[in-house]
This record gives sequence, structure tokens and C-alpha cells, in this order.
Amino acid sequence: MNNSNLRYFVVYKPYGMLSQFTREGSHATLADLTEFPRDVYPVGRLDSDSEGLLLITNDKQLNNRILNPNKKVSKTYWVQVDGAITSDAVEELKLGVEIRTKGQTFTTQPAQCQIMEAPDITERVPPVRFRKNIPTTWIELSITEGKNRQVRHMTAAVGFPTLRLVRIGIGNMKRLDLLPGDVVEMTGIELRRAIGI
Repeated sequence: MNNSNLRYFVVYKPYGMLSQFTREGSHATLADLTEFPRDVYPVGRLDSDSEGLLLITNDKQLNNRILNPNKKVSKTYWVQVDGAITSDAVEELKLGVEIRTKGQTFTTQPAQCQIMEAPDITERVPPVRFRKNIPTTWIELSITEGKNRQVRHMTAAVGFPTLRLVRIGIGNMKRLDLLPGDVVEMTGIELRRAIGI
């Protein structure tokens, strides 16, 4: 494909939206955000119950570069977990935990993880359901893999299920100025520079 035909979009996928253009029942899809070119597709995915940064492009080389686990392009998440997470659990997440996904057992690669203050971000719609008298904690977690529902499996494996999951970074790019539903078009040079690849 001619480089002049390559398009790059950074979107903040809202909660409840599918990371696809095809309709499935009453679910919102990426097609509801704006009119994208017909030949673009998401780089990876975010589950409908996850939010945050998603790249959409027709650049297959960039897609492969970001999704190839050998290239170690990190994805960073703010994760609200059920309970007051312990330092031991954080250390387990850093070292790698055993999870089961798609019927197979898998040990995650070492990750970056730290407890953080509750971020100043838009309330989720609908809001997270809290349990009375049970605290919640926010962590920042960076991983270089992308197994199905990996972050949720990881926090559950250390005893602190995920309540809210927001992807806030891809590589070095953190678009914290975006709100749910925002779409920003970038050039390939701008995007690669922002991600650091």
C-alpha cells in the first residue's frame, strides 16, 4: 500500500463498546465514533467492559510491530481492583503469575506494577458497583503481552478482581487528554515517535 494511503487514529474506546466495526446486537461499535475509512482496523482489542486507548490503522507493519510479543511494546493500564491490594500481590504481578486463558495455563512475563492514587478520570457510565465496607485500590500495570483478558486474569490470580480497567498507554504514548469517545488522527511519523518505535 502506498504510504500516502496509510491512516492512523487514536481513539478512547468507551466502556460497553466493542472493539470492532461489525454490529452485534445492540452493542455500540467503533463505527459509532466517527466515519472511518473502510480499510482500517483496530490494533489489538479492548474488551467491551474495558476502556481507553485503541489504535486504528491500515498499516499492517505497525500492527505487527505493536502486537508482536518479541518486540516488547508495553501497554499500560490503570486498574481499579476489589479490596486493599497488598505489597505481596503487587510483587507477584511484577514477577509473573499463572493464569488460565482459553483453556490453557500460562505464566505471564514480568510486568511493571505500582499502587497509585485514584486517578482524576471521567466517571464510568454506568458506574462501577462497589461493595459496602470493602475498599478498592488503583494500580498502574504495564505488560508486553496481550492474552485474552490478561489483566483481569492477573489481578484475580493474586486475589484482587478487577472492577475497572482503563488502558492509558501504548509504548511511550499516553494520551491522558482524551475523553471517552474522542478520536484523534495522527501521521505515521507522529504516532511512531509518540509510541517510541
